[in-house]
Amino acid sequence: MKYFFAIWIPVLLFANVIFAQETITHKVERGETITEIAKKYQVTPYDIYKLNPDAQEKLKPRMVLLIPSKVGAKVVSQSQTEITHKVLPKETLYGIEKKYNVSDADLKKANPFLETDGLQIDQILVIPSKNKKVFSSEKAVYHDVVAKETKYSIAKKYGITIAELEKKNPEIVPGLTQGSRLLIKGKPEVSQKESTATVKKYATYEVKPKETLYSLSKMFNLSQDDLVILNPELKNGVEIGMLLKVPTDKVFTNVSENKVYSDLSAKNNSGDRKKIALLLPFNVSRVEKDTVNSVVARLKKDKFLNMTLDFYSGALMAIDSAKTLGLPIDVSIFDSQETKYNSNIAAIVNDNKLQTADVVIGPFYQNNAEAAARLLTNYKVPVISPLSKDEGNPIANLYEAVPTNDFLKNKMFDFMRSKKGNILAVVDKKKGSSIQYLKQNQPDVKLVPLTDAGTLSAESLKSMLVSGKMNYVVMETGNTLMIKTTIAAMISAMSSYQVQLVILEPNETLDTDEISFANLVKLKLMYPSVSKEDNSAETNAFENKFRKINSITPSDYAVRGFDVTFDTMMRLMQNKSFEETINSTSTQQVRSKFEYYKKEGGGYANKGVYILYYDSDLTVKVAN
Repeated sequence: MKYFFAIWIPVLLFANVIFAQETITHKVERGETITEIAKKYQVTPYDIYKLNPDAQEKLKPRMVLLIPSKVGAKVVSQSQTEITHKVLPKETLYGIEKKYNVSDADLKKANPFLETDGLQIDQILVIPSKNKKVFSSEKAVYHDVVAKETKYSIAKKYGITIAELEKKNPEIVPGLTQGSRLLIKGKPEVSQKESTATVKKYATYEVKPKETLYSLSKMFNLSQDDLVILNPELKNGVEIGMLLKVPTDKVFTNVSENKVYSDLSAKNNSGDRKKIALLLPFNVSRVEKDTVNSVVARLKKDKFLNMTLDFYSGALMAIDSAKTLGLPIDVSIFDSQETKYNSNIAAIVNDNKLQTADVVIGPFYQNNAEAAARLLTNYKVPVISPLSKDEGNPIANLYEAVPTNDFLKNKMFDFMRSKKGNILAVVDKKKGSSIQYLKQNQPDVKLVPLTDAGTLSAESLKSMLVSGKMNYVVMETGNTLMIKTTIAAMISAMSSYQVQLVILEPNETLDTDEISFANLVKLKLMYPSVSKEDNSAETNAFENKFRKINSITPSDYAVRGFDVTFDTMMRLMQNKSFEETINSTSTQQVRSKFEYYKKEGGGYANKGVYILYYDSDLTVKVAN
């Protein structure tokens, strides 16, 4: 995490950013150039000159500049009426002018800093608007990937670099897929271009009993080869419960018992700009006042701040995706300054007129999210609780994006019952809450009796197994000896019985060297989760892009930040109210499902849960 924090903490603490104002201020330091300042706030030098005409003559130390907050502190999607260009390595003024059919004089007039600073990598240039028609009318050129082609051979064929090819087709960063259609030059012919981990025009279909590759290909009107290209795991055969990726225009709609998750594409015909507010607990003032710990030391200790920054990094990727797609969305980011029992939510709502927002994401703590929802109830502004697993109170405009722990457990038991399995539970006497949960919510589950000393008898467990059906053994203990005894008893019984080990929540003891991973694989350890773990092309592409930006692998919180933020943005683009999209459409993003249901009394909660298990090939799969 070191590189990410090194990048973002200085921005949060020392850049004089005041969230949610129309402009922000920057005090010029000795030696700074207009290009460096523009890059720091992710705006163009031209944007700064428009607010600070005197800066065109000379920058002076301690000069205070007004910085437009459309990007950076207030993140705004790319304007649909202004063309900008980010300078890439090896690009020249001549090449850029030729690309956009603009004269040298006009380009320098729109970007005065070119006269003093020259052309530099990562500069954002404003392209004179009179040439927009020339740029937008450039005809798109595509290339369909065939067997044995490489990125190098394709780039060489069209006289472009691999970097240019990947920029136009970010989904190929992890690798080429035979049959893919690549954009070589121009703008895509459709209004929404698929991009890595953003808009995926696919739905997910769950394979039913007796379905074959042939019947599936006929169902979706695809060739068997095309179906395998989309789902490489089909090379090993069709299995019941497989989740297949199929084009949305091929979705088989006559199977009501199968849940199809739709990938939303933008349909905002009104052209109205949408407003999203993110309330994230940076707690900047508290960090600034900490005279004992340095920023680095605090980051090592403060897990909550780490979680916040991870979520923020994922949200920024979603915002960047919206910019790339040209979505008319303005995103304001606020420091909610929250702890479990207080926050400055009321001040943020009133001072920044969040009553006019289309959606609010955050705060993190459930009671603070509920406070925000109550303040905005009369204005019907949806408030999304993005991380809390707590059971929320019924508030009409509150949307709980993470299923509660009890909901996860209930889904696990529902799954086992759907398989007509024999369900047993090995529960440590110290796990009083688990015993109480089972007695109140799962009274039909049989508890394996323990000895007077509180230990497990292998023979007691074996005596409760049943032949001819799957025996699910739910293990609720952190005791190493009890875990080993349970596992050993189950493995010894495998020659006579079908057995599978189940846990209801993460168990740190299973990750220690004392517990054999190979045995967990043999018993196909199964558990419920709010996020899937896979190596799909889309997940890999997202992770590669995240690593490229932040120099680290995305944490679960970073992926969650992307999934919640991007899902929210796409729901705003549907020509219907946010609540209507919640009622009509379930979605699946990089790792999360969003299948909301209306709670009794009001508000919505997500029931998107995966049942995962350890497979024999040492990967984690979604259970059938």
